[in-house]
Amino acid sequence: MLFPRLLTAVFGIPLLLWLVHRGGLAFALLVVGVCGLCLYEYGVILLLAGKRPQRALLGLSGLALALCRAFGGPLELVLAACAAACALGELFSREHGLERMAAALFGAIFLGWMPAHLALLRDLRPHGERLTYMLFLAVWGCDSAAYLVGSAFGKHPLAARISPRKTWEGAAAGCLAAGLVVFAFRAASPGLLSVPRALLVAASIGILGQLSDLVESLIKRSLGAKDSGALLPGHGGMLDRFDSLLLAAPAVYYCLTL
Repeated sequence: MLFPRLLTAVFGIPLLLWLVHRGGLAFALLVVGVCGLCLYEYGVILLLAGKRPQRALLGLSGLALALCRAFGGPLELVLAACAAACALGELFSREHGLERMAAALFGAIFLGWMPAHLALLRDLRPHGERLTYMLFLAVWGCDSAAYLVGSAFGKHPLAARISPRKTWEGAAAGCLAAGLVVFAFRAASPGLLSVPRALLVAASIGILGQLSDLVESLIKRSLGAKDSGALLPGHGGMLDRFDSLLLAAPAVYYCLTL
């Protein structure tokens, strides 16, 4: 499995970083595409678990929210329309169930609306490009440090029922790594972040990034899935690769703008 993982990283990471550099329409389309693939994988997991989701409404609602967040639009109207569509779609379907309706609306918001904040972060002026690089590198550093330290020294489970391999020791290392990346960017880019804001951003990435990973693990464990898909050889699905950003991306954006 090592070679496919390395091959995917060798081609995927430079492409991602180049699109971050391009910004604008190219990066926004990438973000919406990632949202679409995550929504698709979520729908497949639900289907394989026998939940019979409203896949069409899930996909359309999630993409509508992603487009509105990434490109701008009548967000309140679209959110209301998505909620109404999921409710009415269940009302007029052959099978009725609150679980299916809730799963569709949750997926649309969590996998459509939330990661689309990446496009907004990239568009921040004047440091959107550097801030987006910082977010990706901090998340990757957090994930890598948590895995390496947790594997070598972890003794205290973080969430044994959800993800048995994650430990408090790994989580602490992940938070430290995220902080180091954020403050390295701050040191290299005068005026990028004040010290209090850098601390807030680092904590948001280190804590919410790992909690976001746990939420994705909870979804998969609840539905009996090991990976979200097989799109990225050696890495699983798109949702497996972007799970830490689902909460971290909007958190960082609002830390910088509110």
